[in-house]
Order: sequence, then C-alpha cells, then structure tokens
Amino acid sequence: MLIAIIGENCVGKSTLAAKLNDTLNARIFAGKDYLRLEKNPSMAAETFKAMLKTSVTGEHIIYLITEKEHLDLLPEGTFKIVLTAELEVIKERFKERMKGNLPLPLEKMLEARHGMYDKLECDLKLGSNYNIDDVLGALNL
Repeated sequence: MLIAIIGENCVGKSTLAAKLNDTLNARIFAGKDYLRLEKNPSMAAETFKAMLKTSVTGEHIIYLITEKEHLDLLPEGTFKIVLTAELEVIKERFKERMKGNLPLPLEKMLEARHGMYDKLECDLKLGSNYNIDDVLGALNL
C-alpha cells in the first residue's frame, strides 16, 4: 500500500506517519529522500517512481509531501491524505523548530503557502484533531 501524506510545513505529517507506522511497519520517505537511491538525481527519481508504483499493491510505503512538484511522482492507486492545520498553529510549530524565533520572511512564506492543498483531490482530508482509528478505518486496516 502506498500512502501519501500531503501538507504544508508543520501540519503534523511526520507525526501521522509515525502513528500509521505503528500498524503498517512501512518504509517512510519525505521530500527528496529518494535522492539517496541513486547517484544521478533523474535516475533516483525514476527508481523511486518504480518503487512507488509497485508499492500500490505490495510493500507499505508512506511518502510525506510538502512540495507540489513531488505529487508528480505518485502513481495511480496512491491513497492520498491531505493534512491541514490553522495558520497560527503552523507558525507556532515552526517557531518551536526555529528555537523560538520566526523570522519575518519565513512568516510571510508560511502565510503565502497556507491553503495550497485545500483544493487537491484526495482520499482523506484531516485537520489537526483527527482520530487515528478513523484514519486506519479509512485505510481498511
């Protein structure tokens, strides 16, 4: 099974992946992790695409996506979860990552990107107060 968890920075993608992984024991990739598969970046992308395609009906893989360009790597049959959070929650979480300081340019970038996945077609859309049992049920696990 291939599960893509899609969302902006700091919406909880890694946390959801960890919770799902308690049940699935999946391989987890985030962003450009696939570049470790090959020395050549385009070969790495092709190898990763092939891996994702076979995982739709085979090995469990969870792929965390923040950048829209990575959506193109997903094959048909991917279970897509869009994870959202309120802008203020995202800012607070990012501020924590930055050891209490959220520079104005970064804050503006977060504001500009907020809602970028609101209209993306997906199998499941979750806010920050989801119930993991409901997610597992939607995945038929």
